Amino acid sequence: MQRSATELLDSLAGWPVEHVSAAVIADGKVRSIGDAERPYELASVTKLLSAWGVLVAVEEGIFELDSEVGPDGATVRHLLSHAGGVGFASRELERAPGVRRIYSSAGFEILADVIAAEAEMDFASYLRQAVFAPLGMTGTSLEGSAGHGAVSTVRDLTVFAREILDPVLLHPVTVAEVIEVQFPELDGVVPGYGMQKPCPWGLGFEIRGRKNPHWTGASMPSDTAGHFGQSGTYLWVHRPTKRAMVVLTDRDFGAWAKPLWAETNDAVWRKLDTE
Repeated sequence: MQRSATELLDSLAGWPVEHVSAAVIADGKVRSIGDAERPYELASVTKLLSAWGVLVAVEEGIFELDSEVGPDGATVRHLLSHAGGVGFASRELERAPGVRRIYSSAGFEILADVIAAEAEMDFASYLRQAVFAPLGMTGTSLEGSAGHGAVSTVRDLTVFAREILDPVLLHPVTVAEVIEVQFPELDGVVPGYGMQKPCPWGLGFEIRGRKNPHWTGASMPSDTAGHFGQSGTYLWVHRPTKRAMVVLTDRDFGAWAKPLWAETNDAVWRKLDTE
């Protein structure tokens, strides 16, 4: 007998982690397991939250997507889509902007510093006022790097996922561009999954494309967007079907996660198609 999506979600309780909290959004409903209020370190899932704050700054006129704010003329668009040429932790150029998809937290830190200077407040405060407070994300805070330093809960990330699906903070045209592939010809490495040719990315959001191997399921659409974190976390959304999934754990990403994440995402997606 086939398992329901709820039963598939319940199966996460058997993952080799000490704690797991998760939620699936589909058909306007939320199904969840675990402690929805438990705080988890997000690692690079932080980039989704920071990207939203950067785009609020764009709509507020602090800068434009094509404003040059980084080294060698790297634009806001370059830095959000890992095409700015800077490394993961260093702001020094490794390549010219727009030449290679180089996964980077430093690019988000550059953007955070520009916003902090223009808004005359630290980026953590800006993100709280621009994103977390309006959405009621009371369990979320940026406690370090704009690229990987946030802490949040499944409850809050479910709220955030709903914002991506039906935005109230950003104009729908802006959100559409978030999940549009930027610089589609670029190759690059997805951490933990190796070189991808091409390596599609939106504005802060990884785009599934035809990547293989990948943390999302092989049966999932190419326009699935989201991010995973090295702290054992992930969030994906699919705006055309109004679906999303959030998973937070307290075990660092590794060999244990690769098969479980892909298999779980595949099974959940297929089951949602039949329910």
